[in-house]
Amino acid sequence: MKYVIMFTSTPELDAAVPPERAQEVYGRIYQWFQDNDQQITDGGAELQPVETATTVKSGESGPLVVDGPFSEAKEVVGGFSVIDVPDMDAAIALVKTWPSLELPGVAIEIRPMVTDYSQFE
Repeated sequence: MKYVIMFTSTPELDAAVPPERAQEVYGRIYQWFQDNDQQITDGGAELQPVETATTVKSGESGPLVVDGPFSEAKEVVGGFSVIDVPDMDAAIALVKTWPSLELPGVAIEIRPMVTDYSQFE
C-alpha cells in the first residue's frame, strides 16, 4: 500500500538546534533514504522554507492568492515522500526510524494514498 509521509517541524525549535547537531542529523537522513530505497517510490522532496510559500484559497469573490501557508498550525511541512509498504504498521515502523525524530518539535504525518478511484464512481 502506498502512503505519503510528510515531515513536519516547528521552525522556532529547528532554529535552536546547534548547526553541528543539525548537520549530523541531516547526514543520517541522507543515509536513511539510501537504507530504505526499496520502500521509497519517489526521490522524496525537501521543501523551501515556509516563508517562500504561496497559497491559493477560496475567497468570497473566487480564488484568492496569499503569501505563506494557509495552515494556522505552528508546525510546517518541510518535505514529503511516498512509501510503498504492506500496511500502516509497516509504515509506522519505517517512520519511527526517521533520524530527526530525536529533535524537539519534529513529527511525521502518514496518510494512505488513494490509488483506486473506482470507489468514487
